[in-house]
Amino acid sequence: MFFASAHAESDEEVLLQFIKENPLGMLITGIDSSAQDFLQCTHVPFVLDHPKTDENPSSNPQLRAHIAKQNPQAKAMLELTSGAPPSILPLERDVLVVFNGRHDHYVTPNFYTETKPDTGKVVPTWNYSAVQVYGKLSLFYDSRTPEAGAFLSKQMHDLSEQCERRIMGFTGGDRPQPWKVADAPERYIELMQRNVVGIKIEITKIEGKYKMSQEMRPGDRDGVVKGFAAMGGETGKAISALVQERGELIDKKKALKSSSIE
Repeated sequence: MFFASAHAESDEEVLLQFIKENPLGMLITGIDSSAQDFLQCTHVPFVLDHPKTDENPSSNPQLRAHIAKQNPQAKAMLELTSGAPPSILPLERDVLVVFNGRHDHYVTPNFYTETKPDTGKVVPTWNYSAVQVYGKLSLFYDSRTPEAGAFLSKQMHDLSEQCERRIMGFTGGDRPQPWKVADAPERYIELMQRNVVGIKIEITKIEGKYKMSQEMRPGDRDGVVKGFAAMGGETGKAISALVQERGELIDKKKALKSSSIE
């Protein structure tokens, strides 16, 4: 991913919060396989564990997930376990996970109300936000072993809690009660666990960007803010607010840099 300085976000806490708010990631691997394509990608919801916590004593953030054993990506990973005793398998190559922001949209040059009437030197673009992480993946591939069984049980519980409470807003009280793994028959969950592999990724590198017209001239940026606001709808309002927010941040950085030089 290309990170122009105006778009790059380097604050790790901001990037981790982005993942928590947008947990559906694209897991990308490159694995030599006799039967599967080398490059594989799976959309999968992740649980994020902050470093140095009860869930994650490591100094690096971690991601947890599970995917079906019938998934070609899982099959390529499982091929590496051939002949090995049931255990946790660490992959040698790094994996990549990409998280996209909830709102993105085409930007028409008609929004550039300063430059378009002045010189006409404008072209369309696309506004979006994304975070990508690199890391080391460990595969929990046999739920009958104590370690893999415990990992999958906790991961399924935590993922359900995250989605039911944070995404659906099912918190009880005057809201619906959240669905729990324990609500399903125990034997059914055991069968489900046998047909998935658990994934844990220790993050070794994290990068993010908000490409939200913040590098544009003030008049053009204001035109983008007003243009998306006029569009209405959830996406229009959200992108208008993001362009405003990211524009103010870059203005503050420029002001601080200027004052430090003086």
